[in-house]
This record gives sequence, structure tokens and C-alpha cells, in this order.
Amino acid sequence: MPALVLAAGGGSRLGGRPKALLRYRGRPLLEHALAVAAEGGCAGAVAVLGAAAAEVRAGVDTGDCRLVDNPAWRTGMASSLRAGLAALPPEASAVLVLLVDTPGVTAEAVRRLLAVHAGRTDLASCAYAGRRAHPVLIGAAHFPFLLATASGDAGARALLASRPVTLVDCTGAAVPDDLDTPADLARWGVEPPEGEPGDDPGSGPGSHPGSRPRQL
Repeated sequence: MPALVLAAGGGSRLGGRPKALLRYRGRPLLEHALAVAAEGGCAGAVAVLGAAAAEVRAGVDTGDCRLVDNPAWRTGMASSLRAGLAALPPEASAVLVLLVDTPGVTAEAVRRLLAVHAGRTDLASCAYAGRRAHPVLIGAAHFPFLLATASGDAGARALLASRPVTLVDCTGAAVPDDLDTPADLARWGVEPPEGEPGDDPGSGPGSHPGSRPRQL
């Protein structure tokens, strides 16, 4: 199953630093997300770029990942989902969707989610203390509905709200918090793109008050 990494965000609340280029544990977040997907068992990946796409292509080692530009990235997550789904191999029975700005998502969480894959009608999500969060597995049978209903920054919410979703417990195996504010960067020890000065990155990752998993 391929991974679809949504990496188009411009980081408007982070001083305009594109999230794909922010550095976590010594490498850009996009490299980190692709490594997590591969280590978790995904076969291939598509990454959707938007803000600073040329810089991301030049500054990130993406291996054999297929890179897709989304010129409409400012309109929200839905446009990136559409661009990514269109770039998947036609034989893909499902896709595992990851956000580039969730550094606490681990290969173990990916493995647990892939383990429930049975076919094209799958719809599953990691859950933390009973709450649905990232990553999300979407079977190919749901792609038409997803394409028809995804809008703005809502992404797959209509799909996930209207159909049964298998919840895969990943409590303690990963943390789904996303990076939205400078305080989030400090909590996770995420640094500016290489060569750009930044503030003290802080003490390191973990689930802290104020960190909020974003819904797909």
C-alpha cells in the first residue's frame, strides 16, 4: 500500500516557514514522514507539495517518492488530497494518508494501521485514548466519495463522518499532535529550515497541553 504525504502547507502561523522544510531530528519533516511510512511497511509514496515547492524539491532527499505540485494549496487540504489521489498507482487498493507536520506519528503506528488492511472497502484510523487521529487508511472504493465531498480544509471529514471507521489503538505507540504555532515547534524540538536562524527549539517531543491533533 502506498503512503500519501500531505506536505503543501506554508506555515502561515509559523512565520511563513514551509512545514516540509522544518527540521526534526536533523532532517526535514518531509524526509522524516517518508521514512516513517517506509519503515512502517508502506510500498512507495506520493508527496503533495505546495508552498516553496521548488525549494522542497531541491532541499529534501525524497528517494523514489513521487512528488506532485498542488498550485491550489492555499485553498486547503482538500486540493492536496485530490492531487495526491490522482497520482496514486491505478492498482492501489488503498492509501495511508500522513500529514507532514505530525512528527510523533511512528512506524509502529503505521504498522498497526496497515495490519487491518483487507481490501478496497477499508476505512481505518489510528486512535489515541479512543479518539480518532492520524494516520488514516482509505480504501480505493471510497475515493470517488472523497473526491466529491472534500472541500477547503475539511479534507476527508465528510467521508469519515458518514461511514464506519475501524479504530486502531495506538495509545502510547505514537503521538498525533500537529505543528501549528511556534510553541508547538519548541515543544517538539523542531527547527527552522537549514541555514535559517531560529529560536531555542526547547526540550523535545511529547504530548503537551496545547498540542492538538488536526482531523483529516
